[in-house]
Amino acid sequence: MCRRTKLSPTTTAGIAAVPTWNKTTPLNNADFWSPGTAQGQRILRLYHLYRLSVGLALVLLITSDMHRELLDMVDARLFRHASWAYLATNVVLGVLVQQANRPLTLFGLALFDVTLLSTLFYAAGGLSSGLAPLLVISVAMSNSILRGRLGLLIAALASSGLIYLTFYISLSRSAATSYYVQAGALGALCFVAALIIQALSRRLQQSETLARRHAADVADLQVLNALILQRMRTGILALDPQHRVLLANASSQSLLGQHPLENQPLEQCCPVLLERLQQWQENPALRPPTLQAFAEGPVLQPSFVQLRRKGERDILIFLEDVSILAQQAQQLKLASLGRLTAGIAHEIRNPLGAISHAAQLLQEAEDLSAPDRRLTHIILDHSRRMNLVVENILQLSRRRQAEPQLLDLRYWLHRFTGELRESPRGDSTIHLQTEAGSIQTRIDPQQLTQVLTNLVQNGLRYSARKHGRGQVWLNLFRDSDTQLPVLEICDDGDGIPADQQANLFEPFFTTENKGTGLGLYISRELCESNRARLDYVPREGSGACFRITFAHPRTTS
Repeated sequence: MCRRTKLSPTTTAGIAAVPTWNKTTPLNNADFWSPGTAQGQRILRLYHLYRLSVGLALVLLITSDMHRELLDMVDARLFRHASWAYLATNVVLGVLVQQANRPLTLFGLALFDVTLLSTLFYAAGGLSSGLAPLLVISVAMSNSILRGRLGLLIAALASSGLIYLTFYISLSRSAATSYYVQAGALGALCFVAALIIQALSRRLQQSETLARRHAADVADLQVLNALILQRMRTGILALDPQHRVLLANASSQSLLGQHPLENQPLEQCCPVLLERLQQWQENPALRPPTLQAFAEGPVLQPSFVQLRRKGERDILIFLEDVSILAQQAQQLKLASLGRLTAGIAHEIRNPLGAISHAAQLLQEAEDLSAPDRRLTHIILDHSRRMNLVVENILQLSRRRQAEPQLLDLRYWLHRFTGELRESPRGDSTIHLQTEAGSIQTRIDPQQLTQVLTNLVQNGLRYSARKHGRGQVWLNLFRDSDTQLPVLEICDDGDGIPADQQANLFEPFFTTENKGTGLGLYISRELCESNRARLDYVPREGSGACFRITFAHPRTTS
């Protein structure tokens, strides 16, 4: 037997906690790449780092006096002040501008960068200084966070600055007139860099957006599969090669009486199941025997499947409740029996009627001896019993569809017990106890009358057999956990032995010589057709108790 632990309410209900599956909303490229997102934040930080690096390089250049040898300055003082201003301002902007959710803010940042670099380009002597590529790089960096016309506007401003400043420097320096072609080429390069960066960004946006959508779809499918797995009635376990539980759905936890099962060795959770697994591994062609996880648990039929995952051989276990399979087989058998009985009903009842009529005529004969009268009496009794069996089976095959109505059970039960008390039943008593207020459900009143009449008559009969006076108690209340209406029908008879309780609702099972064994089965079938549940509840002391759990009044069939 497996070591049984108490199940949580969630596990008992057969529904484990799983993430909620929602349809993935389409991802917008602009939203995905905006600075407010993770990707946009990384690009913005990279832009800040680039500008700080350029500022530090310029400050180191002017503090080491190397700029006097490397650069043909137009205005050395302006170059020094602009270098310090570029570094200091970028430090401040790097601290303050952490999340720029507005495109105008990013445009202002890029415009400031191009303006200061253009100032440094002019102060350092124009194209001869070699600082023009910084403007091209700055345009490329700014176009990685700006889109469309704003990015092209930055490229236009940078190229205009290069051409205009080169022209302005050539007015005072004749040697700068040879740099017009280079300035135009660098201006065109600014536009080329902006267009290429924007095109690459769009391609990268589309690729990453598609990847994110696929990842979201896969995640949704995983959640959906987990939800389906948890809702399955079949118990499913996944084991690693060391027989440790990797996955267990709610049904497996309920069937094995364990909670939780994940990351637990199967030998510790359920040694009986491990024994069946080892038998299967020795000979996979043989069907593993059934098992019972704990004393009151269901009989389970295990099946095993070998899995290959990441080079490892995992094991998938399926646990089927044999009682459910037996119940389904029983339903099919009874359906076939009902169709067969409906077809031969006249062939059975006509000879049965003839036998009964002949026995009645024989019993009326005056010269019939006492032993022969006893034999005719036996023939009549068994003819009636056979006729009752045929009628009950015909009732199963011709049972009409339930027509649920909204009933106030408290009012309906008072009327039902009043009618029973008025009927001649000898020395019998029916006790009724109900909670205050209205208790409603949806059920077919005719079928409910049939169920309660059968249960009350059984209770009165067994109670009178023990005490000489029949008593039945009807107790109507709401379940404290589910708030569903519950009706208990109890008696003070001998009760039902424990070894017979499992077969109580099976067809043709009876403890009496004259019973047909179909009364309780038909009662349960009628309850289930009205979305109710009929169960036997062991009663403390003596007697039997049957419990009907009704459906919620808003439930429709």
